[in-house]
Amino acid sequence: MDKRTEYVEKLSAQMVEWDVQIERLKEKIEFAAAEVKFTYANSIAALQLKRDEAALQLQGISTASDDEWEELKTGAEQTWEAISNALRDAIVKTQ
Repeated sequence: MDKRTEYVEKLSAQMVEWDVQIERLKEKIEFAAAEVKFTYANSIAALQLKRDEAALQLQGISTASDDEWEELKTGAEQTWEAISNALRDAIVKTQ
């Protein structure tokens, strides 16, 4: 297996985990107080948008040439870090 394939598989697995965590957050806000539901819902919507952006980047890496994918990797890593941080913050806020 080449490096790109390994990288894509790793990122794909991370996206599946994010999807699970986002679904858990959605379940939590159902039981949240009315005054915080809107804030939580906005946070989740922002997370989903970032997750969709990451999916597009992952698709770009998958279809890029051997030379291009290395360049795309840097942007993807920044996006992945931002999503991980935002998700961690959202989880902490809902506890």
